[in-house]
Amino acid sequence: MTVVSKSFSPWSLGAPLYMPAHRRDLMDCANGEKLSQLRSMIFCTEDAISEADVEISLRHLGLCLQGFKDTPYRYRFIRARNPAVLERLLALPHIENIDGFVLPKFNVDVLHAYLDQLQGTPFKIMPTLETKDVFDVSAMIELRQALLQHPLFGQIVMLRIGGNDLMSLLGIRRHRNLTLYETPMGHVISQLVTLFKPHGFSVAAPVFEYLDDAATLKREINQDLAHGLIGKTAIHPVQIPVIETAYRVAREDYDMAIKLVDQSAPAVFKMHNAMCEVATHLNWALDILKRQQYYGIREVLSTNECIELPCM
Repeated sequence: MTVVSKSFSPWSLGAPLYMPAHRRDLMDCANGEKLSQLRSMIFCTEDAISEADVEISLRHLGLCLQGFKDTPYRYRFIRARNPAVLERLLALPHIENIDGFVLPKFNVDVLHAYLDQLQGTPFKIMPTLETKDVFDVSAMIELRQALLQHPLFGQIVMLRIGGNDLMSLLGIRRHRNLTLYETPMGHVISQLVTLFKPHGFSVAAPVFEYLDDAATLKREINQDLAHGLIGKTAIHPVQIPVIETAYRVAREDYDMAIKLVDQSAPAVFKMHNAMCEVATHLNWALDILKRQQYYGIREVLSTNECIELPCM
């Protein structure tokens, strides 16, 4: 089994678009003949389709796979409904034409049911954290350790946060004009970031379900970035430019990042009226430079001074 050789920086996925697996123009989207702006897409066999449509969706995917063209800069994932559906997907002819799988309702109870099937394959993996275990710190630590010790750890692109499923477990839905960070999910997101990111996991941001509130979407993306989240799945093409424009790096952040990775930089210096310290800001700088590679720079007016600070 072979797949197109691609660079899988988590930032390379941009704003993946969810689309039902029985969508009629699925192959055109996959090949860039429609929605050409997509960096990545997720063909969903889970919540986006009803139980009655599972069979037709799998047949439709099977027919479309043979027409998928090599796409070195477009990433295609399938969201498997459950481990049994994953088994059927893996058996489809031409399944090597996709890049990987999103694994929903992921926890230690289903870890082996999903991952044992993927051993020996090159597919990238995006588990989704969206069960009640997410609210249990000990359960998340157990999951983290199980993933770190699993042979497929290196194939995990990122962990996804299933915001709507988690809100459903709480019996709530976000109100209009509120970001997730203004709901109980703010605490949950912060907790997941601190539990997983220091151990080498990238974590993706939950979806934003309102299509007519770009202002709140922008506010939420800024908070996503402040929490160190990477990638925000779109539920409609109208959201993609909003998300990816917000991922552009501010000029002053780029300037500071360049200086921080310079081997000749002083240990601590002042730039853009901020303290920059190589020992503590280097990881941030490396992430800023990765983001800039994919999304470019957002120009802002600011002083570009760089002054070495005295030892304190």
